[in-house]
Amino acid sequence: MASNRGVAYMGPGKVEVQSIDYPKLELGSRKCEHGVIIKIVATNICGSDQHMVRGRTTAPEGLILGHEITGEVIEAGRDVEFIKVGDLVSVPFNIACGRCRNCKEGRTGICLNVNPARPGAAYGYVDMGGWVGGQAEYVMSPYADFNLLKFPDKGQAMAKIRDLTLLSDIFPTGYHGAITAGVGPGSIVYVAGAGPVGLACAEACHLLGAAVVIVGDLIPERLAQARSFGCETVDLKKDATLSEQIEQIVGVPEVDSAVDCVGFEARGHGQDAAVEKPATVLNSLMQVTRAGGAIGIPGLYVTDDPGGVDENAKTGNLSIRIGLGWAKSHSFATGQCPVMRYHRQLMQAILHDRVQIAKAVNVTVISLDDAPQGYKDFDKGAAKKFVIDPHHLVAA
Repeated sequence: MASNRGVAYMGPGKVEVQSIDYPKLELGSRKCEHGVIIKIVATNICGSDQHMVRGRTTAPEGLILGHEITGEVIEAGRDVEFIKVGDLVSVPFNIACGRCRNCKEGRTGICLNVNPARPGAAYGYVDMGGWVGGQAEYVMSPYADFNLLKFPDKGQAMAKIRDLTLLSDIFPTGYHGAITAGVGPGSIVYVAGAGPVGLACAEACHLLGAAVVIVGDLIPERLAQARSFGCETVDLKKDATLSEQIEQIVGVPEVDSAVDCVGFEARGHGQDAAVEKPATVLNSLMQVTRAGGAIGIPGLYVTDDPGGVDENAKTGNLSIRIGLGWAKSHSFATGQCPVMRYHRQLMQAILHDRVQIAKAVNVTVISLDDAPQGYKDFDKGAAKKFVIDPHHLVAA
């Protein structure tokens, strides 16, 4: 039997690389003839993983992490018709059956058949169906014909693998945030958060033709990364309000569209920057978005947060100023990005040099053994997107 290793969550603040079972084409006690085994070429550390590693979810110890997967198919089940052994593929982080009502409507982030607990599933994530994660050497992917995106030319794809690895999650997620916020040609946009998803969203706004993209964060290095590809920035540690800083940039204290790329671990602004205030981002976006504007919310909010700042926050109940949003006729879009809605178009944008997403998010390639250090650096606010290279294929 071939060996396998993966990154395991071992309690708050601790991950380690362990020997794990080599994947089988099995689901419980039955064969998974619609699945494939993937040799992982690139698998990324996500901010959503970091929430679990900080102990801010109910993730169990021993969970194998990782939902951003790109790799080569090395074994296929009997019922897989169109994906072939040897294909290089992007694996959407959403696991979707392709058969249920939501999948047929293109809402693959809330598939009804792949998670007994709730709609929607993902690899290596708490409450998302118990699927083994892909921060490993090998992983099993079900419903392969429906889920997987095959790259048309393997050599061309490997030459752009640092960009293409971002198709499994953060590039479509950032793009989804921009689309649901109504970003288009000439838009003035505010993106809250300059982590990898926020930076991917900012680059997506440029791709969609935005006139001005303003990114806000508390970390100087991340703001510098946003400026490196043409974004305006606001430093949320300053005493000047967000509205005032936006007015200094565009002449008015409001934007057409806003995107929350922070989520439930948000901190306050100005003098409250050191204090966790989970409703800060949502309330600030309602403040600065024009009447009739839209707010995209790809940032993660959870139903259970053991580390919440109060009893309400521990169950996802936040003090949202919904009256303001209602008065301004805002529209809100929440939930997992349905990756398959966007990944083929974004792949073409990468392959035809319309976007340099790896440069925007500062992709930094590390080995599987360096994953624990990558988690520590990411937790400190490194302005990097860590891409794990378990077989040393990206570096080569």
